[in-house]
Amino acid sequence: MSKPLFDDMSDVYEAIIDWPKRLANEAPFFRGLFERANVARVADVACGTGRHADMFRSWGLEVHASDISPVMIQRAKEAFGESQRLRWTVQGFEHPLGPPGYFDAVVCLGNSLALAPDAATAAQALRHMLQALRPGGLAIVHVLNLWKLPQGPCVWQKVVTKSLPRGSSLILKGVHRCADRGYVDLVVLDNASDQEPIFSRSVRFLGLKAQDLDATARESGAVDVTFFGSHQNQPYDALESTDLILVARRGNVES
Repeated sequence: MSKPLFDDMSDVYEAIIDWPKRLANEAPFFRGLFERANVARVADVACGTGRHADMFRSWGLEVHASDISPVMIQRAKEAFGESQRLRWTVQGFEHPLGPPGYFDAVVCLGNSLALAPDAATAAQALRHMLQALRPGGLAIVHVLNLWKLPQGPCVWQKVVTKSLPRGSSLILKGVHRCADRGYVDLVVLDNASDQEPIFSRSVRFLGLKAQDLDATARESGAVDVTFFGSHQNQPYDALESTDLILVARRGNVES
């Protein structure tokens, strides 16, 4: 298996996000959905460094979090520990999440599903999410809405100075679209004398479409599929929304 995409960028990934601000912005969205669906057990797929998983645990939920990156999972364990209510697994999209019907909610956040190697793997991952839910359970998928981005030029989202293990660094993060594919562009510049002064990377991601996600979810047993354009419950608009958030409810009949 090839090296996971973000193993060598976990420090940058963690530093570039204002986690208190992000979680405060997103928490009411998840709390409302979880409370209405009586959620007690959550699977966090492609959990990264575990910030959302730990937030869900702090609400008294049982959380099973997984990621393809051993480095990300190790960081999560070191930061948040492990217990009966918070478990970590190194696992990719191709694997089932556990016994069918075990979870009340499955989430895949932060554009993670779009980092699948191809559309077939992304569809398989969504099927695994639905299959892992009990009737009435929720699958929640959050990706960047590629279709709002202009064709070609890079949209620079962040330019920040952060303290990394290698020293103080200037980090630039942007995204750009090329036809039906997107790219996350990272540039890290620092003054560490014993390291390369410039690190850059461009990571490709899929341009997932609402209609395709809807079709896969319904084929996998979803009876209610809703799309939001933000965590403030705004309706999704393919040309205007920054985010594409799928919320699908598992039906009572096994597919």
